[in-house]
Amino acid sequence: MQSDTLNAFVADADKPVANADQGPLSGATLAVKDIFDVEGYPTGCGNPQKLADAQPAAQTAPAVKALLGAGARFVGKTQTDELAFSLTGDNVHYPQPVNPRAPGRVTGGSSSGSAAAVSGGLADIATGSDTGGSIRAPASYCGLVGLRTTHGRISLAGTMPLAPSFDTFGWFARDGALYEAVANVLLGEDGDRTPLTRPIRLPVLENLIDVEAAQAYSDARIFVERQTRTPIVVENFGHDTDDLYWCFRNLQAEEAWQCHRDWLSAEDRKLGPGTRQRLEFGKSVSNETVASETGRRDAFRSDLGEVIGSDGYIIMPTVPGPAPLRAASFDEQQAYRERALRLLCLSGLAGFPQITLPLAEVDGAPFGLSLLGPPGRDRALISLGRMILKAAARDG
Repeated sequence: MQSDTLNAFVADADKPVANADQGPLSGATLAVKDIFDVEGYPTGCGNPQKLADAQPAAQTAPAVKALLGAGARFVGKTQTDELAFSLTGDNVHYPQPVNPRAPGRVTGGSSSGSAAAVSGGLADIATGSDTGGSIRAPASYCGLVGLRTTHGRISLAGTMPLAPSFDTFGWFARDGALYEAVANVLLGEDGDRTPLTRPIRLPVLENLIDVEAAQAYSDARIFVERQTRTPIVVENFGHDTDDLYWCFRNLQAEEAWQCHRDWLSAEDRKLGPGTRQRLEFGKSVSNETVASETGRRDAFRSDLGEVIGSDGYIIMPTVPGPAPLRAASFDEQQAYRERALRLLCLSGLAGFPQITLPLAEVDGAPFGLSLLGPPGRDRALISLGRMILKAAARDG
C-alpha cells in the first residue's frame, strides 16, 4: 500500500490474510470498510471504544472472503463514519478522509475511507455498505462507480448491523470493467433475464437538484438517453418525497437504536454530535409510528415496482449536487444531508438496486447520475452502466 496521505485507512495489512493465487480478481488490491470482519483484525466500526473492546475476528465476513478467494489482495481496513451512521465522511474520532477528486470537499460516508482509497489509487476495490446512501453518495462525490445492491442479495454475516431492513453490501471501483468483475464473483446471474429497455424519468426527483448542478445533470441525462432511448416521463409519482424521507428516517433510526441500545445504555460512549442525535431520535420513535411507516413503505415498494415493471429503470440524480465543502458548517452539511436523503431513500425503502455512474462534474467536482432498477436485476444494471461508461470514454 502506498503512503496513506488521504486518511483512508485505520489499519494496515500488517497481519497475513489468505487470498487465492489465481482468480478473476488476481492483481487487484482490496480495502475493507471497518464494519466487516477480517480474520485476525478487530472490527472498530468507527468508534474507539468499540475498537478497544473488540477481539480479533475469528473469521472473515463471507462477502469479503469471496473476493479474497477470487484473488484480490487485502491491503487494509478503511475508515467509516461512527457506527456507519452518517453521510458526510467526517468522524470526530479520526482525521477526516480526503476526497482525491475534490480535496476541498468531503468524501461522503459512511464508507468514507473506502471511497478515498479507491479514488486515490490506494486500492483497486474497496468494500462498503449502503443503508441510506453510503455507497452511492461517496461514489458520486469521489467520481466512482457504486451500486446499492438488492436488499438481501449479498450476505451481511460478519458485519456490524445498522438498520437491518435497509443494510446492504456494496463496493467501489474506478471503472466499469473491474466493477463487473467483482459482480461476477459476488452476485452470480440475475434470476430474471428480461432486458432493461424502458428508461423512466420522474421530474419530481430532478426538482431536488441544486441550481448549480442542474445543467451538468441535464447534459449527463441527455447523454444517457442517446445511448439508450427516449424515456417515459411519469409526472404523477404518487408519493410525496418529504413523506418518504420521514418514513426512511423514522424506520432507519428506530432500527439503529434497537441494534445498539444495549451497548449505548451501558455507559457514555462519547459519540459525536451527529451520531448521538440520530440515535436519540431513533429512541423516540414509537411503535405506532413504526407500524404506520411500515405500511407506507410497503405501499411505496408496491407502487414503485409497478412503475418500473420487469424491464424499466429510473434515470435520476444520485444526490442533489457535488459533495459539500469541507469548510461548510455542521448545520450546512446537515441541510445537504437531508436534501440528499430525499433522493437516496427511494431504493432503500423499496430494497431495489441502484447504480451511480461518474458522468458529470460541477466546478471540477464529480457528480453522479443513477439508474434505479427492478429488484434482483443488479447484474443488468451493472451491464447497462458499463455500456454507458464505455460510450462516455469513447466520446472523451
